[in-house]
Amino acid sequence: MIKLVSEQNLATIVIVHGAFEHAGRYDELAAHFQQDGFNVIYGDLPGQGKSTGKKGHIHRFDEYIKTIGYWITKADESRPIFILGHSMGGIAVIRAMQTFHPLVDGVILSSPAAGILNGAGKRMEAFSHIINRVWPTLRVKAPMKPEMVTRNQELIIRDKHDSMILSKVSIRWYREFRKGIKQSFQDIDRFPDVPLLVMQAEEDLMVDIEKTKEWFHKVSCKEKCYKQWPGLYHEIFNEPEWNTVYNYTKSFIKLHLDKS
Repeated sequence: MIKLVSEQNLATIVIVHGAFEHAGRYDELAAHFQQDGFNVIYGDLPGQGKSTGKKGHIHRFDEYIKTIGYWITKADESRPIFILGHSMGGIAVIRAMQTFHPLVDGVILSSPAAGILNGAGKRMEAFSHIINRVWPTLRVKAPMKPEMVTRNQELIIRDKHDSMILSKVSIRWYREFRKGIKQSFQDIDRFPDVPLLVMQAEEDLMVDIEKTKEWFHKVSCKEKCYKQWPGLYHEIFNEPEWNTVYNYTKSFIKLHLDKS
């Protein structure tokens, strides 16, 4: 876990990364938040980055939920807390909110994976249920390519040489991810009434934006905002227009910072 501290101590922002990637890909974003007066907590989810255990594998999606809960406990409770989850990390944040209702002042979801594009076909989907019982640690090739998540050519080149980006994930990981998505809809009434910002890339090649909209419209938060970013790929904070996305996010945080 990494904790950046700002002298201004306006609030703490907990960042939760997505599938296949790692916390180091958020160093720049975290640094910007710190420079603007926020403390930042982030780290590698189980099975990813520098975390211990088999890479690309988890036993239960709850491992992500518990990790997020631990990170939240490390925030300064005397100041507001916001949590930002990207893609699969967005689903993990949703499940954490539904499971133990952490006391946070706002939730930000970046292209949350409420629906997966280019997932397993029907035959492979059925086969994965069987393999999950007999060989759950079997790893299969991950479908992510750098050019599918950002239009930023510098980052595409960087990511192609990043050895910590997962190239394979286990059958159990896939089944648990699917289960997490399903539960995020089933338990939608358990999502607490907190300010919510959902930002979705319009040209997303990884997640189904219609499922993002469906989840957003069903959740019953009194203060919620949906922002779709035209022309942007999946990783909105890594796009050439990232600064606009960042300022929009910061405006949401500061708005609810003033209210708190």
